[in-house]
Amino acid sequence: MKRRQLLACGLSPVIGSGLGLAGCAEAPLRLPPLPGELRLEPAPELLAQAPLPLREFRAVWVATVANIDWPSGKGLSSAQQQAEAIALLDLAVQLQLNAVILQVRPSADALFDSPLEPWSEYLSGSQGQAPEPFYDPLAFWIDHAHQRGLELHAWLNPFRARQSQTSSAAAAQHLSRSQPQWVRRYGDQLWIDPGEPAAADHTLAVVEDLLRRYEIDGLHLDDYFYPYPVNDTAGRELDFPDEPSWARYREAGGTLNRADWRRQNVDQLVQRLQQAVRRVRPEARFGISPFGIGKPALRPEGIAGFSQYDKLYADVERWLAEGWVDYLVPQLYWPIAQKAQAFGPLLDYWHGQNPLGRHIWPGLFSSKVTDKADSWPVDELLQQIALLRERRPGSGHAHFSMVALAQNRRGLADALRQQAYSQPALVPATPWLAGAAAPDVPALDWRCHRDVQNNGEAQLILRLQPGTRHAGSWRYWVQIRHAREGWRSRLMGSQADGSAELRLPAAGVEGLVLRAVGGLGQLGPAQALRVPAD
Repeated sequence: MKRRQLLACGLSPVIGSGLGLAGCAEAPLRLPPLPGELRLEPAPELLAQAPLPLREFRAVWVATVANIDWPSGKGLSSAQQQAEAIALLDLAVQLQLNAVILQVRPSADALFDSPLEPWSEYLSGSQGQAPEPFYDPLAFWIDHAHQRGLELHAWLNPFRARQSQTSSAAAAQHLSRSQPQWVRRYGDQLWIDPGEPAAADHTLAVVEDLLRRYEIDGLHLDDYFYPYPVNDTAGRELDFPDEPSWARYREAGGTLNRADWRRQNVDQLVQRLQQAVRRVRPEARFGISPFGIGKPALRPEGIAGFSQYDKLYADVERWLAEGWVDYLVPQLYWPIAQKAQAFGPLLDYWHGQNPLGRHIWPGLFSSKVTDKADSWPVDELLQQIALLRERRPGSGHAHFSMVALAQNRRGLADALRQQAYSQPALVPATPWLAGAAAPDVPALDWRCHRDVQNNGEAQLILRLQPGTRHAGSWRYWVQIRHAREGWRSRLMGSQADGSAELRLPAAGVEGLVLRAVGGLGQLGPAQALRVPAD
């Protein structure tokens, strides 16, 4: 018969920001009582010993377009889709990542229950067909990401209407059928014309609906604004076919040249999206992952290549200067030694274009690690992360994309786990939002008991929950003082009610430092506790 020895712990004293003992919390307990209640001993001296939390954005893109990352194919059952999602989220936790950027609007369609756009064909194989049996993929990803302590950023493509690899017929609700006057064919794809004001209003409505109904941690755009240029059969570059919207602009008295007008169209949408995030979900961050090379006139010496300013009509430097983004993830998809697109100078360039101090978290081309002869060595990515940490400590990066990590190509995931990510990290705080948008992070209610298992090994079971007025999803930073191994840290998620449970071997555990983490990375009051010896 199982033997149990319970050491139960009551409400913890609150250690304030000045590290002084502020007394016991007076809010009523929300955690279930345990028999034989005792208190863990307050240990404010542990606060001076505990290492400061490491800060670094560690994200991975999960691309749904063309079933690159998830789901692995069209037509999987709901249970198969969910199992794949959980496996990817568990991998992110194993790698000690802290954010997932999930593509939820690849081509004017939806991987969430949208009243405005049809279900994506990358789920069922037929655009407009809901999952069967029904579930909401975005809600599922958010719930399970938050349970694991991961942020979930919703990634939208603002202007692509149909990707070249689509196979099903467009649904009646799709813009190509319901609003064909907004849509242009360019090459083998369909695009929403950025010069159509009503189309911009529609995209904004899609975003506002998403922000109202889903507890996302960030709204994320990729680099597809006006499309990348395509050539005709003679090799000549084709201009984007926006003559109808351009003519209306000129007839209404517009005075900008065509290139500046196109940039204005993109600028206005970016600004309006940022305003929508601040208005509807102020605790979320707005980020963009543009092409990695800036304006030709501003580039560092020796840097050359494609101009998104002139071809995609994306004035990224202005977005940073105006504060229209909370974070920028420039796609630095070149090796360190490639001089014309050198990783280090481009990293420095984007930080130099950042007068308001917004987050700069470059994208890494992890999918260049393959089984082919031209594969990047795994060490290239490790060196890029090391360079980032050397030049911009406490910043971060994102991997494109999850498939390279899930397949552990050439041991990539193993190398990241064992070398680059041997310790967990918190997402960097966002102070320009935290003051106005974020609620105070509460002190914790906690209970703990020791449970002796059948094999005789004792476990500490720590139950956490924020104060009674702070329901919802939280993250917890738990630091464990071990007699032999020193300090170890854990980033934990929570259930929908904010509660969490941590189980760890009791042998050798001397103390704990506990903090709640707010949605913008702000830390709550620390609670330092000494664990009584057996």
